[in-house]
Amino acid sequence: MSDPLEESGKGVPEANSRDEGGVDAGDLNLGARRLAEVNGRIKDGEAVVIVTDPELEHYAALVEEAARSCGGVVTTCVIPVRRQDGEEPPEPVAKAMARADVIFSPVSISITHTRAMRSALEAGARAILMTAYTDEILTSPALLETDFHAQAAVCHKIGDAFTEGSQVRLTSPRGTDLSFSIEGRTANVLTNVPDPGQLAPVPDIEVNVVPVTGSANGLLIADASVPYLGIGILEDPVICTVEDGYITRMEGGAEADRIRVYLSSFGDHNCFNVAELGVGLNPNARLTGEMLEDEGVLGTIHIGIGTSHTLGGEIVAPTHYDLLMWEPTIEVDGRVVQRNKEIFG
Repeated sequence: MSDPLEESGKGVPEANSRDEGGVDAGDLNLGARRLAEVNGRIKDGEAVVIVTDPELEHYAALVEEAARSCGGVVTTCVIPVRRQDGEEPPEPVAKAMARADVIFSPVSISITHTRAMRSALEAGARAILMTAYTDEILTSPALLETDFHAQAAVCHKIGDAFTEGSQVRLTSPRGTDLSFSIEGRTANVLTNVPDPGQLAPVPDIEVNVVPVTGSANGLLIADASVPYLGIGILEDPVICTVEDGYITRMEGGAEADRIRVYLSSFGDHNCFNVAELGVGLNPNARLTGEMLEDEGVLGTIHIGIGTSHTLGGEIVAPTHYDLLMWEPTIEVDGRVVQRNKEIFG
């Protein structure tokens, strides 16, 4: 489908390069079948909508074949590459998403944090997110070897702590010390075997929660990756001062400068909103610089900045990006619920 909007405005940041050599086509098909059968759990007659763009259309074709083999009734929508993460898909595509039982999104620029995705979830869709997929992700141990059902119990343990808790303190050996309220928030438990109304950013297994708007204060030091804007694994830490829910200073070198300048270009203070605490819980995930694997690495957490609406918050911004750090300690109401890779009951 063509986009009724002209493709003008801010340019898309340079994407991470992909090495597609040496991957067997059979392995790619195996990954696509796992997405359809294990994660999507497509049943005979279900409406499956695949939203893709010209850069990742080859993955859409693999998923389409796998979904049809499960009995899915498949519609594939090819949209122009978005200008930035969080830009809405064209209206006809949004309407198709709202009628879907299962959505797959092999797109190069994210449509996750959009009103279209939120509306589809509210209508009962199960969404398998495939932003910036590569051959390496589709054939990774994080996808092919992980027992997603077994990890669900760990996810719910963290999720219950967040949903029942009121105050979070996040620290790390690098110097992070950030506190915020989560009172009244409900955790999003992303087991990657989603029920209706849930997201599955496969192979990222995570639990996330939205801080109460305006409540975050302290210091955030990302030292693992920023898997957006062509950055990936960090060379230098990104050091953020947080005051009353917003990043007010971002320092640390060329990568921090790139993020700050890009977000500032929108002229929207909400791009710096502290929108999410996400906990990586896939024991087979590796830090690669690719978003959907990095954010599931056990022993990392990420702080999302920008839009929180898709996750259950109030803030709508033009962007949503995540800053990852190693070896977190998370306290909820004074009780340690995670220290590095160890999860406490």
